[in-house]
This record gives sequence, C-alpha cells and structure tokens, in this order.
Amino acid sequence: MPQQALLVMDVQEVVVDRFPDADYLPRLEKAIAAARGAGIPVIYVVVGFRPGYPEVSARNKTFRGLVGAAPRLAGDSPATQVHPDVAPAPGETVVTKRRVSAFAGSDLDMVLRAGEIDHLVLTGIATSGVVLSTLRQAADLDFELTVLSDGCLDSDPEVHRVLTEKVFPKQAEVTTVDDWAAAL
Repeated sequence: MPQQALLVMDVQEVVVDRFPDADYLPRLEKAIAAARGAGIPVIYVVVGFRPGYPEVSARNKTFRGLVGAAPRLAGDSPATQVHPDVAPAPGETVVTKRRVSAFAGSDLDMVLRAGEIDHLVLTGIATSGVVLSTLRQAADLDFELTVLSDGCLDSDPEVHRVLTEKVFPKQAEVTTVDDWAAAL
C-alpha cells in the first residue's frame, strides 16, 4: 500500500496575503487535520533564501528582483514562515526550497525517500507555480500523485481550472479536500 504524505507548499503569510480567498485556509486546515487524523505525514515546503540571496542568478526572471531588495524572503524572516493558521505541529517537517518546484534546491526527495513515501498529495499557492512544477518533477521521479484542487490557489482562476481539469489529470488524481478527507 502506498505511503502518502500531504505537501503544504508556499503557504507563507507573504504569499497568502497576495491571494485573497477567505475560505482557503479553513479548507487547507481541514486537509491537514484529516491527514494528521489518518496518520499521514504533513510536510511543509516554504520558499526562502540565505541573506543576500546568493542562490539567485541575475538570469532568473522569477527571483532576480529579490537581489538588492529588502531581505523579506531571506534568513529566518517572518515571510519565510508557514502561515500561523496552518502552522506545523511539533515534529512536522518543514523543507526550504530555493526555486519554484518543491524539489529544487531542497532536501525534499531525501525526506520522502527516508520516510518511504511514494504518494504525494499536493496543495499550495500557486497552482501554476509550485503545484505545477512539483507535480511535473514528482511524476518524473515516479511518485504517485493526488492534487486537492480546492487546496490550491492561483491568481488566474482560468489557469487554475485548466490545470486542475485538463493538465493535472494526465499525471495525477484530482479531487477535492472534502472527497479526499472522506476517503481516508
């Protein structure tokens, strides 16, 4: 039987604030509670950098604007912490990534393999960012995948719809938080 883990990705206050959806965090809390209740590990993934952003290349269009800016995603700043409404419980793993995919520049693969996890349940912000990038890489690494469509957010509702209805089903099961939680 596959060992699942729920990935909660880029749900940091600085990110959540850019995506106004009052129902998102309560839905995510439900998924987290269901996972914990079923003994499924919850693994948090945050984006963060060292002070001075030495990991960011001037060629990286996504992150190059951080260089020389205030260190809001550097070190242990509050911006690198998981949103307090869905904060990790004691002992839960928090992985720091350096790019869009949860695997890029992190030890996520090592954590998953050490835990003998072979089925990832994906949530996070944004659907077209961390969720898409992580799904693609995880599929190439032969993980079984589930996406909680309402456990993901995107600034463009149409992009979210196309990804969750047309793209993701080619590599993952796509379901809702309620349906996933009920099946546990």
